[in-house]
Amino acid sequence: MTGNCLISLIKNTIILFGVLLLIDTIFMSFLINFNSGLLALGAFSIAIIVYGILWHKMNITKWIHVTAAFVFIVPILFSAFLVCYGKNDNAKYNEDAVIILGAGIRGEKVTFILAQRLNKAVEYYTKNPNAVFVVSGGQGKQETITEALAMERYLVDKGIPIEKIIKEEKSTSTFENFMFSNDILKQKFPQGFSTVFITNDFHVFRAERVAKKAGISACHMGSTIYWYAIPANCMREMMALIKFWALPPRLT
Repeated sequence: MTGNCLISLIKNTIILFGVLLLIDTIFMSFLINFNSGLLALGAFSIAIIVYGILWHKMNITKWIHVTAAFVFIVPILFSAFLVCYGKNDNAKYNEDAVIILGAGIRGEKVTFILAQRLNKAVEYYTKNPNAVFVVSGGQGKQETITEALAMERYLVDKGIPIEKIIKEEKSTSTFENFMFSNDILKQKFPQGFSTVFITNDFHVFRAERVAKKAGISACHMGSTIYWYAIPANCMREMMALIKFWALPPRLT
């Protein structure tokens, strides 16, 4: 392969990768509420496309190429780590309570990301019907009811008795999910309780650490997401992790 052919192949590969990510960003914007992850992924996609177009036209030093490769590759590797980490469920199926972390809804309908968390809860119920289920999530700007209410309706439709479900409808963040759910469960189980939380696999790593900050020692279960939802959600999750490490939440 000649030098020009190699340059052309690298350039086209970079541009194609950026275009595919941009298409994925646009597609996901029709499925989930707009968030920082979509914005970041869109900017990331455009940056890759621009870099690919200018790759062989500019007098760029090798250190700039190395830096660009680092910036592009690290999010991919970290996304893979988040997803793999979240697949290692450690639920014992004898817990007193299950905390299901909320995610965005559209109007009154749960998104497919939240539905996957709820399906995981239904799976847990078949193995431990004695547990109570705390559905945790308040009402966002693009939502006509609380996430908790939408989650309760979904679980009831799937066969979980409504008396087994407790709604936590005030939270607006993962930290508040755990903090408010913990307050509810302390009242229900004054002698103490064991719990497991359910979220998507990409979210388990951070959620586990947030739970500890909120005073909860819990097992975890991670639900899988469709491959096309990984880039936007992992991008958002990486930014949330940076914020968590830089400005860790505190109990008031």
